[in-house]
Amino acid sequence: MSQIDLTLQPTTHDLGQFEVRRVLPAKKRSMVGPFIFVDQFGPAQLDLGSGMDVRPHPHINLATVTWLFEGAIDHRDSLGTFSTIRPGQVNLMTAGSGIVHSERSPEAERKAGPKLYGMQTWLALPDGREEIDPAFEERKDLPIVEDGRAKAIVIMGELWGERAPTTTYADTIYAEIVLEAGGAIPIEEDADERALMLVGGEASVDGHPLEKYTLNVLQPGRDMTLESRSGARVMLMGGEAFSSNRHAWWNFVSSSRDRIQQAKEDWREGRFPVVPGDSEERIELPDGAPKTVTYP
Repeated sequence: MSQIDLTLQPTTHDLGQFEVRRVLPAKKRSMVGPFIFVDQFGPAQLDLGSGMDVRPHPHINLATVTWLFEGAIDHRDSLGTFSTIRPGQVNLMTAGSGIVHSERSPEAERKAGPKLYGMQTWLALPDGREEIDPAFEERKDLPIVEDGRAKAIVIMGELWGERAPTTTYADTIYAEIVLEAGGAIPIEEDADERALMLVGGEASVDGHPLEKYTLNVLQPGRDMTLESRSGARVMLMGGEAFSSNRHAWWNFVSSSRDRIQQAKEDWREGRFPVVPGDSEERIELPDGAPKTVTYP
């Protein structure tokens, strides 16, 4: 019997020098725990002198989580934060009532030809906490679990008896697992909802092969084993199931359609704060009228 309830294929966006693969939200599944948006990008080697440039843009009622396997990204936000994201460091940006940020390749990386390989995820904030104050934190002191040919970094929540210091607003689990050839690690029943994403190499869960870049939603309430014959990198994510709906439009996520409409007007009218050091240009609202999607 398969341990996988559902397999979600990514939608791939070719951005020229690198690809972004989006697996959440999907028609068949909108969330896994608090994770409402999951992008994987790279691996890619960009041209000398070029780089990633995501101009200032707003968010509300969610938290973004950036995790890199290779490369570096300069993060700036309207709180005045400047942080260079590097592998092994999690950056958690809480939008709450509203924040603006930009993401760009550092100058030193541009000169060498930037590498990009990592994950960008959004967490919906739970009821009663959607409008908390915006915040930013970076964590490098993350617990590492090692057992023979298996190694895991606990990015958020508690896994394998170790708890990450990263702030969580709802019960959340998030980890990077690296298996050497012949390596294996237990995937325990420790969350309402769990999913695995193979981002490199080859792996299987209880003998069922994982297809690269797909999101494999696991059956609840069952322990299982992740293993690899030749080596792999796998992301584990999930957490508590939300009982209330979330609406999404562009960069906005909220339990309230009216709140999203207000955010649209606030961005159009310039009522969001600016990003110090990166405020000359911004991403405007999408043309036309994209549909606001409701996620049960």
